[in-house]
Amino acid sequence: MNDASKDSRSARDPYPAYAAMRSECPVQAVASGSSGRLSYLVTGYAEARQALSDARLSKDTAVFFAGKDSKRQLHPAVAHTMLASDPPQHTRLRKLVTGAFTSGAVAGLRPFITRLTDELLDRWPADGPVDLVADLAVPLPVMVICELLGVPETDRSKVQHWSAELFAAGEPGRTDVASYAVAEYMTALIASKRLHPGDSLLDRLLTARDGEDHLTEEELVSLAVLLLIAGHETTTHFLGNAALALLRHPAELERLRSNPAAIPQSLDELLRFDAPVSTSTFRFTTEAITLGDTEIPAGVPVIVALGAANRDPERFPAPDQLDLDRDATSHLSFGHGIHRCVGAPLAKAEAHIALRAILTRFPDIRLAVSADQLNWRQTRLVRGLDSLPVLL
Repeated sequence: MNDASKDSRSARDPYPAYAAMRSECPVQAVASGSSGRLSYLVTGYAEARQALSDARLSKDTAVFFAGKDSKRQLHPAVAHTMLASDPPQHTRLRKLVTGAFTSGAVAGLRPFITRLTDELLDRWPADGPVDLVADLAVPLPVMVICELLGVPETDRSKVQHWSAELFAAGEPGRTDVASYAVAEYMTALIASKRLHPGDSLLDRLLTARDGEDHLTEEELVSLAVLLLIAGHETTTHFLGNAALALLRHPAELERLRSNPAAIPQSLDELLRFDAPVSTSTFRFTTEAITLGDTEIPAGVPVIVALGAANRDPERFPAPDQLDLDRDATSHLSFGHGIHRCVGAPLAKAEAHIALRAILTRFPDIRLAVSADQLNWRQTRLVRGLDSLPVLL
């Protein structure tokens, strides 16, 4: 089997390889990247949960890469977001942005999400195949986050394109170019909002204060870029992966179709079963640590495989089975600890509304192709489908 075939098979179903690695050792050294630099890959649940909350694992990429040769040319607003910071800087930034994603704030967005979902589904033709990814999972989250940030409708297709480019696997040049495009756009949008204030999240961030503390211009741009990227790319894959899981498990699909009120309680199991984020964002050891039974030296990256941890049989019995009765609230798809995804309530609201609408309006929905014909994106960070053809 050639490398391309192996990569395709791994992207389609990485879980057997994860299971083999976990059974051998849940934390092990691996060579990463073309440089062959040593990293440690975490595939066990207990070890992953520890790593995600261990203060000795830093996310400050500026410190790690200082003085190292790098051919990357990412815009600083993309390279050094809140996700790439440690306390007290991270604590300060997160406190200023968390209020936008409370349950109350998300509840206020639900009518907009519902209306937008219905508008997108109204365009689905009843007599032909529909691409659930391109025709719902991609446009819905990007439109929601653009609405939240106050991005004008005329600019949303550009923003969607740049965000997709930022996840272009194996093509760092495209990613770097897109990082400058989106950062420059957000800089201009912030300047425009200063002249013409509104009531969007971006407007609120402009005036956000904690006592005498407020966001600097650089922090504003960085947060705007982070919210844009994280606010829709991962939700797109959440929707696509969840829909595919249900379509491949007809009994579970029928349960939700006959009882849509059960959808909110099913979301954690759908997130556990096929996590939209394969591995957590960058971390490295600031001192030698022991993770599980493995000694890890100082100054090396630690890669937490969230998808692998969610399939650890020590935590979730029969982990390869989709069981909507399972209590999966402890899954790690949104991370854990101080860096847990701040937008988790919004992602769940979008998935709930979208799945309910699909199952209500299209009770006979089914795959238009066999599951092994589907193409998965070849990226390390996110796990999602290129397309999901369905018949209605």
